[in-house]
Amino acid sequence: MLGIWPRNPARFIRHASLVLLLCAGAWMLGSGHAGLDDLVQLEQVAAERYGPDTAERVRRWRELLEDLADEDEQTQITRVNEFFNRKLLYQDDQVTWGKEDFWATPLEALDKGAGDCEDYSIAKYVSLRKLGIPDERLRLFYVRARLGGPDSNLSQAHMVLGYFTDPRDEPQVLDNLVTRIETASQRDDLTPIFSFNSEGLWPDGQEQSAADPTARLSRWRRVLEQLDEYGLDLARPIN
Repeated sequence: MLGIWPRNPARFIRHASLVLLLCAGAWMLGSGHAGLDDLVQLEQVAAERYGPDTAERVRRWRELLEDLADEDEQTQITRVNEFFNRKLLYQDDQVTWGKEDFWATPLEALDKGAGDCEDYSIAKYVSLRKLGIPDERLRLFYVRARLGGPDSNLSQAHMVLGYFTDPRDEPQVLDNLVTRIETASQRDDLTPIFSFNSEGLWPDGQEQSAADPTARLSRWRRVLEQLDEYGLDLARPIN
């Protein structure tokens, strides 16, 4: 029996895990919700680039979205917000990436198991787009977040995700610092500087600019390009 055991057990186990993942992915491509196949493909990318642990985290993310596909939007935003606030450890980019400012895709953040405010917000945005919430009702808000009480003059740059039940209404705020979801008017500790999504840019959170957000925000462009490279189509929801 010893003669048939691989000489490198760890390598054999990694290979076997990848084969099982690919087989499971092939089965998923033919079943379940439409639009799920690119998330299965993302699991394969995770396994090939980062290994089985990251692929397992991506699988849990996919299963969350699959479970939420037929739920109402309030349930969707609540559980997506909770998932990433729980799964990602807050960590400065300098520690995680050795860079002063790096915007990660959800795959990159799940691989590290850590991220900063941009990474939380981007992961939630991508998740809700895959659940079918249109771009016009989601925006990433770059803000100044007040530190301390109402009279404090201390603040820091921060990013949150805004969800609009209607584009004309005030948004609900998905945040990693204040984990409960509140409306923008309840978050008087946040001062919007600008907001954006994959289609537009809003200086000061007001009227839409004619500027292309990907032209103004190179880090955002890199995220969208990476998602495209993964084959993750935000315009193709799973429900």
